[in-house]
Amino acid sequence: MPDLQKVDLKSAALLTLDCQKGIVGFVPGSEKIFPLASKVVKASRLAHIPVIHIGIGFRGGYPEVHPRHPMFGMIRQTGRFILGSDSAAFHESVAPEKDEIIIVKHRVSAFSGNDLEMILRSQEITTLILFGLSTSGIVLSTIRQASDMDFQCVIVKDCCFDQDEEVHRVLTEKVFSRQARVVTADMIIKEMESLGQKN
Repeated sequence: MPDLQKVDLKSAALLTLDCQKGIVGFVPGSEKIFPLASKVVKASRLAHIPVIHIGIGFRGGYPEVHPRHPMFGMIRQTGRFILGSDSAAFHESVAPEKDEIIIVKHRVSAFSGNDLEMILRSQEITTLILFGLSTSGIVLSTIRQASDMDFQCVIVKDCCFDQDEEVHRVLTEKVFSRQARVVTADMIIKEMESLGQKN
């Protein structure tokens, strides 16, 4: 069995998942992840680990969404997450800097209906460091798919949030550890700082 505690940060990218204003405004309490999340993003940049921002977005009129879809059909009715709108914008504490890659998705997983996998393969990225909103949504879906694609994964558990605290606890303490390394922000920042000193 592979040792999930050993990951190669030299071939890593940091993925911010659904850290968008429209989601923060819709999920009470989620704002609390950003003081730590912003530190992880800063440490990643200083260590020259690419930061890739993934968020939900749609064209005007929602041509990507079937009206009967149980989750996204409701989003159609709200008018949120149209590309270029404030709700689709990333939270200012982790917002993309110039030249950082932005990936638009149309369903739950970070890989859904876009070129994320192609970009990761092209950049020879084999390790994904993940955090975002919510733990039982994009984080869970992405870790499952990424693991099936043979990426090494690291979950920054205190930079993830779920409205159901028990669901968050079970996922981060019992479920994710089967397919990923689960760390705190402080742990991954120290490892990034160590890598940065070597570069």
